[in-house]
Amino acid sequence: MNEKLMNCAEHGDVETLYSILGEDPYVLERLDQIPIVDTPIHRAASSGNTHLALEIASLKPSLAWKLNHLGFSPLHLALEHGNDQLVRGFIKTESELVRVKAKERITPLHYVAQTNNADLLAEFLTVCPSSIHDVTIRCETTVHLAIKNKNVDAFRVLLGFLRRNNMEDIMNFTDEDGNTALHIATSTNQPEIVKYLLRTGVNVSTRNLSGLTAMEISCSEEDSLKKKTERLLRRAKAVSGFSHDAADPTPHLHAKWVGIYHLLKNGRYLGIMGKSLKLSPSDVRNVILVVAILIATAAYQAGLSPPGGAWQDEYSPTTNNRATNDQNNTIGKGHGKKGHHAGEMIMNPIFLTIFFVLNSLAFYTTVCTIVIVIIGLPYSPILCTSTCCLLLAYYVSVATTFPGEVTQGLNLVLLIIFGISIILVLWLPLQAIRRALKLKGLVRFLRSHRQICGIDY
Repeated sequence: MNEKLMNCAEHGDVETLYSILGEDPYVLERLDQIPIVDTPIHRAASSGNTHLALEIASLKPSLAWKLNHLGFSPLHLALEHGNDQLVRGFIKTESELVRVKAKERITPLHYVAQTNNADLLAEFLTVCPSSIHDVTIRCETTVHLAIKNKNVDAFRVLLGFLRRNNMEDIMNFTDEDGNTALHIATSTNQPEIVKYLLRTGVNVSTRNLSGLTAMEISCSEEDSLKKKTERLLRRAKAVSGFSHDAADPTPHLHAKWVGIYHLLKNGRYLGIMGKSLKLSPSDVRNVILVVAILIATAAYQAGLSPPGGAWQDEYSPTTNNRATNDQNNTIGKGHGKKGHHAGEMIMNPIFLTIFFVLNSLAFYTTVCTIVIVIIGLPYSPILCTSTCCLLLAYYVSVATTFPGEVTQGLNLVLLIIFGISIILVLWLPLQAIRRALKLKGLVRFLRSHRQICGIDY
């Protein structure tokens, strides 16, 4: 009966399947009792019979989890034979099949990370995000496997997923030899991936079980690509045991600050140190936004209502003295007093200049910080446009209320600060867009699988 069932699976005849089940209703049940067995689903997956494989999986779902004598599940065989239709059918009915562990604990997610199929990789991450934590018997993550097989598209998809789910720490996971993703990218001559890893703030000072850092691996050969990688690592101030004494803690301390620098450069930590570094990136971003908004609000209010207030009347020394002479015959009343216009600030010009330079720097800097934090979020281009309008309104409001004697100098300084801020507010989002467009796999991933980001566009 089993042989008849296997022949049916090879030919993909659903009617014959039910005929066999009519003769022996327990045939699938008996197969399910065997721990390691070649099931009809395996045979159908190898033969490309999608409908029959899904029919049997619907009748007996546990058979889809079985491994055959070669250590493969039906989903692994479907992937191996390029039957993407069956693969998608499997994961739609049971998403956890993405985590089924075949020989050497390789999951379907591990398998597609090694092949040039970034679309399927993105779909697997969509239906089963937790599968990213699975490792092989060699303690290799999906990131390790993608880099080892020089699959740049898969790496870009993984990088986008990890960034948007605050899982960048997976980049620092080590395999059985103590190698991180950076070690592997360096040893396999992949400077492009090294560049991406350095931008994520990966730990550049980690040593593998051989006691080597990524810099030391890069310095060990004369290959031209290795030299390019070495330049990238030196630019990131990576640690090299060849140039430092092993007992000297300075390189490790230096590497820690370099890591913080890269986090600052990516706009995620922006100077928050100490205990805040233990927070998740989303928590840190929330803290930054709250503090920046408070500072920006205080600075904006101080700019509109400066200490000392503003004049409520018009005063011209010549006109006011003439009126006094005519009415009271009192010469010199108001003598030496400077003229002013209603709405002008009363503060002493010197202190006024110092106050507004510092206040404007605080306001524009915090506004730019807010823009950096919101880059990449939904509707961020609209928010950047609104920010530009706010900066312009602040500048016009302040510039029109300066006293006449400080207008030229202070106005020029504020105009320079305003110009730099506008450039940053516009340039930073454009740079983020340029980097995103460069990551073609990431763009495709975001367009097709928005659920991974946890954001409804």
